[in-house]
Amino acid sequence: MRSAHVMAGATSGGAELFYERLCAALASDGDDVLPVIRRDPARAARLRDTGLTPVELRFGARFDVWTRRRIAGHLNRFGPRVTVAWMGRAARHAPTGPWVLVGRLGGYYDLRQFARCDHLVGNTQAMVDWIIGQGFPSGRVHLLPNFAPDLAGAAPAKLDIPPGVPIVLAMGRLHRNKGFDILIAAISRLSGVHAAIAGDGPERVALERLARHAGVADRIHFLGWRTDTAALLAACTLLACPSRSEPLGNVILEAFSAGRPVVAAMAAGPRGLIESGRTGVLVAQESAIALAAGIEGVLRNPAQATSMVRAARQGFEASFSEHAVTALWRRFLTEVDKA
Repeated sequence: MRSAHVMAGATSGGAELFYERLCAALASDGDDVLPVIRRDPARAARLRDTGLTPVELRFGARFDVWTRRRIAGHLNRFGPRVTVAWMGRAARHAPTGPWVLVGRLGGYYDLRQFARCDHLVGNTQAMVDWIIGQGFPSGRVHLLPNFAPDLAGAAPAKLDIPPGVPIVLAMGRLHRNKGFDILIAAISRLSGVHAAIAGDGPERVALERLARHAGVADRIHFLGWRTDTAALLAACTLLACPSRSEPLGNVILEAFSAGRPVVAAMAAGPRGLIESGRTGVLVAQESAIALAAGIEGVLRNPAQATSMVRAARQGFEASFSEHAVTALWRRFLTEVDKA
């Protein structure tokens, strides 16, 4: 299979990271893959390290007419059977041609951006249902989940946190949608529990101020943007995902993989991944009280936490491992090419 994958995303983020992982996995399985990305030296270097040869283009705003023409030129030379446009901006720029054009959504985007696509892919059942509800033909909407790498067995990261204390890890962009303010309020209700927040973004100063005002600045550790996800998970007691909005939740899959219990707010993504009480704990959104109670419940019941970790790991291996998801993608690309 020859497939091109067009991505105009940010320098960091869950969808962007999965894009890199999937391109590399497809190529590793023997497919011919052309990554087309917004200019990003770090992403291009990572893709080249996997043996791929990415094309870097501008991907300007709405009136950028040149990027689509340049993509078309690269695609015509490469000759893909299927071209996948990842998220809205890429879908606006991706040209039609003698290839099947697929739009891959990682959120609830304006579907007018995907009007020229032959098929659409959502990474959760809720997203697929929403796309169909917007009027896109159900026979051309497909569920293909993300995968996370196998993070089990990593050496713990060295954190500037007192030894022996419970550590709640949270990861993501420091944006209001991620609900890190709720986590800080929850930690203020939990004696002796520390939180490590890995990420950066526009809310950092406000979150640091909130931690001081809540009297927990010494127990909230801002780690900045990190790439040692496996080591961070190995160093923590549990993962918290307090998001106000979370279409999927790659961090949850990573915790499943690494064998760490998860406490998550009931956003759409976590609801689709977690069977509460069996593979993790779901709590009410926008509630520091509920989040604190969920964290405390895991900490006080190590036997139940171990049982949840075991069930989550089994589910990860069956449905969210690299092998399982890459096989689904390869089957999908073949099927839409032959349709």
